[in-house]
Amino acid sequence: MVSSIVVAIGALVVGAAGGYIVRASRAKKSVDSAEGQIAKMIKEADSKAQETVLEAKTKASSIIETAESEAKSQKEELSKAKQHITKREEKMDQRFDEIERAKTALESKAGELTTKKEEIETLREEQVKRLEDIAGLTHEQAKKALLQLTEEQSRSDLADRMAKLQRRDQEEWEKEARNIMTQVIQKYSRSHAAEVMTSILTIPNEEIKGKIIGKEGRNIRAIERATGVELIVDETPEAVVISAFDPVRREIAKITLEKLIEDGRIHPAKIEEVVVWAEKEIDNRIREAGEAAAYEVGIAGLDPKLLYILGRLRYRTSFKQNVLLHSLEVAYLSGAIAAEVGCDVKTARMAGLFHDIGKAVDHEVQGTHVEIGIKILEKFGIDEKVILGMRSHHDEYPYAIPEAHIVTAADALSSARPGARKDTVENYIKRLEELEAIVNGFDEVEKSYAIQAGREVRVFVNPEKTDDHGAQKLARSIAGKVEEELKYPGEIKINVLRETRSIEYAR
Repeated sequence: MVSSIVVAIGALVVGAAGGYIVRASRAKKSVDSAEGQIAKMIKEADSKAQETVLEAKTKASSIIETAESEAKSQKEELSKAKQHITKREEKMDQRFDEIERAKTALESKAGELTTKKEEIETLREEQVKRLEDIAGLTHEQAKKALLQLTEEQSRSDLADRMAKLQRRDQEEWEKEARNIMTQVIQKYSRSHAAEVMTSILTIPNEEIKGKIIGKEGRNIRAIERATGVELIVDETPEAVVISAFDPVRREIAKITLEKLIEDGRIHPAKIEEVVVWAEKEIDNRIREAGEAAAYEVGIAGLDPKLLYILGRLRYRTSFKQNVLLHSLEVAYLSGAIAAEVGCDVKTARMAGLFHDIGKAVDHEVQGTHVEIGIKILEKFGIDEKVILGMRSHHDEYPYAIPEAHIVTAADALSSARPGARKDTVENYIKRLEELEAIVNGFDEVEKSYAIQAGREVRVFVNPEKTDDHGAQKLARSIAGKVEEELKYPGEIKINVLRETRSIEYAR
């Protein structure tokens, strides 16, 4: 057993020694192999270094040759440039010499010319002096005369040319204006029924006339007194004629009679009640007329008070032409003309509509209807351009904008149309208004109405301010003042009425 173990140990020792020897032999071979590789690598590196150095030397030699070649080329170019510059300098020197010679020659000629100029000036002065002696005029006088003659001839020629051009332009303008006016009138045409002094009220039967007259005429007197009109109930069958120069009075009387006939009760107390209602109804109609006119022209956003003033023109006439219808027509014509000539259509229409608005209150406010109209439009904040457009239609103000010319032309078109206006009627109405104004100037007078075409004035006095004797005296005073201040044919009857009413209530 022990021997076996010894043999095993010996075998192990021998095996280990053998392994070590083999391992050491392999390691040595490996080292030898690595050293060989390193030596080989060093040899290769030396070879590459020698090749790189050789290549670098070759490249350096090539670069040096190239640089030397370029330097030689540049040197040749510089030499050529230097030669060129030298030649240019020589040519410049030659040119400079030539210029100097030319300058000397010119200076010499300039001196000669100056001398000759002085000689010529001396000769000219001698000639002028001789001409002045011969003509008897100084140089300044002759020059002035010549200029004046030339100016007169030129002015005459210029005036002739201007007149010719003006005539030609005037003909062309008139032709164009006629075309525009013709087109505008063709676009807008409205019937012109002149306002009359009477209104006709149709009644159902002749028996109504008796009720309107009343017992001993008390009803008809009450109506005439309350409304200021004259009623004619006998001449036309089944009709009552209402006569008054004021269209508002006529309309109030007509509405009153229609309401009374519809109600059936006609007596003085009822008449007074219905007249008050009719006056309110007229106010509503005036407001509606203003609103309708603004709507028809296409203007929105106006103050209701301004529309009411505009509506009052419905019951105002100018030379027997209804002013509201006239204003509407001027508005349409102004808008059409503005559209044709390229102006502001809205401004032209508004200026045309409001151009106569002052006539709505010209009997209440002092001043011309244009001045009153300007104040009204300014009060209600109307655009400045509209005021400038309407204020010149009677040439009271300068034409500030083109629309002002348009409104003036439209106003002339509307008023000049055949049958539109009648001067005699306007004068007649003016005389009646003056007659009423004179009568109303007395303190005792409560109200007055001119009737019978101005041949009679009904004067209603305040019974507390005068008695019956005073009323008689007042009639004489009124007659005397009318004779002094008015011119009229025939005679005017002054009818003064004094009525006392005592009212008490039973409770």
